[in-house]
Amino acid sequence: MTGNIPPVLRPERLLPRPVAALAHECGLDIIGDADGVEATGMTVMTREVVPGDIFIALRGINRHGAEFAAEAVASGAVAILTDPAGAELARDAGVPLVVADDPRALLGDISAWFYRTDDDAPQFFGITGTNGKTSTAYLLEGILKQLGIVTGLSTTAERHIGDMSVVSRLTTPEASELHALVARMKEHAVRAVVIEVSAQAMTHNRVSGIRFDTVGFTNLSHDHLDDYADMSEYCDAKARLFQPDVARRGVVCLDTVWGERIVAEAHIPVTTISSTGHPDAQWSVEIVEDNPAYTEFTLTSRDGFTMTTREPVIGRHMAANAALAIVMLIEAGYDPYAIAHALDRDGGIHAHLPGRTEKVSGESGPNVYVDFGHSPDAFEHTLAAVRRFTPGKTIMVFGADGDRDATKRFDMGRVAAEGCDILVITDHHPRFEDPAAIRAMLLEGAHSVTDGPEIHEVSPPEDAIRLAVSLASEGDSILWAGPGHQDYRDIRGVRTVYSARDLARSSLREAGWAN
Repeated sequence: MTGNIPPVLRPERLLPRPVAALAHECGLDIIGDADGVEATGMTVMTREVVPGDIFIALRGINRHGAEFAAEAVASGAVAILTDPAGAELARDAGVPLVVADDPRALLGDISAWFYRTDDDAPQFFGITGTNGKTSTAYLLEGILKQLGIVTGLSTTAERHIGDMSVVSRLTTPEASELHALVARMKEHAVRAVVIEVSAQAMTHNRVSGIRFDTVGFTNLSHDHLDDYADMSEYCDAKARLFQPDVARRGVVCLDTVWGERIVAEAHIPVTTISSTGHPDAQWSVEIVEDNPAYTEFTLTSRDGFTMTTREPVIGRHMAANAALAIVMLIEAGYDPYAIAHALDRDGGIHAHLPGRTEKVSGESGPNVYVDFGHSPDAFEHTLAAVRRFTPGKTIMVFGADGDRDATKRFDMGRVAAEGCDILVITDHHPRFEDPAAIRAMLLEGAHSVTDGPEIHEVSPPEDAIRLAVSLASEGDSILWAGPGHQDYRDIRGVRTVYSARDLARSSLREAGWAN
């Protein structure tokens, strides 16, 4: 993919690592002369090779990374890490080849050794689930900051090192990039790192080499069935995070039936939480007050500890995310009374969640929210939150990803139509699919709703948001789901510059609403 690609964060002062020592320490073979060859970085992407790197040539879906060995060496790669097939392809590269039967499986451990991430390691928090991972990560990071901890963050939206922030590429970066990020964090005195962990990250070993102090599970619902055969296999990928070689302790939300399965399959100590009154939960969440500015809730444990606080995002489901973050910190050893004191002192959790039901409109005119949600379950919860505080019409704008799980599109259209008064179906990331074909699947689901909303099909999304704003009045709300924080659209492999937040604001101004 080309254009507008965020940077990879690497350590600034990495001591060179001998390639021969890497092979010896990790039990790998070397082809060629590695004596005196030292490396200062690692990458799986040819375009990101800089002088001194080890190029990690992995087998892809269509091609083998070793086919690009000459290009990597021309950019300054001093060695290539690959498998036996890759070694054959790269035999004339002119640099030493480090060979492993399955380099992806070992990449986390290799990266941990290379970047010394185990030396004086920070605390690691990992969060998985279908929806709420990013929100929980931001909320957890916010509380840590309120406790005076220097933090690092890796989510779908952003990477943080203290106060520095860059836009993310993958939900969970490749292992080599993740360990480089942690090494950079350590240079900046980060003592706690919060990482959003996708199912694909577990399947493809992206967090290998890191042992989490505490991990959390939010929920599981229909998504990613282009990567997994069924929901059971999808759940198994998430459950892998709750094993002793990956994490020390876990916190599991029981608000979906899959939470019980995660607990049953976990082989680490697990604490449970629920916002829906699950009888087996060790912690319970009760909503005290919800309004467009915050949700106030009480968190209570079976042993009698209780605290009441606020999270800063619209929606009752966000209280469950905030409570999960708090219990994860308690399980990691933080004093619950110190947490309660810090949040009481500050009037609740301080955190900005980019593109998570983010209001982008002003004081007058319709409320406009931009959200990253892209599953039926996310639509249901977010629409319910928006409708709760909308005296007028609720208008929804959304599209769907191309070349991704098509089995959820009907339900995305259906749930959207069930929850709004006016529905505008448009495009999102078509990738290499026909946008009209994607919209047709969404429209099929939307039209299946009896006595459904007024439905419009509009392409491109710039015109869709303009139409939505033209149909809205004071007291109405527009929810634009899908793009969230993202600043691009993927059109046939090219990242086209695009911001839903900016487009929504400009559409409001064109319509005469100040924002």
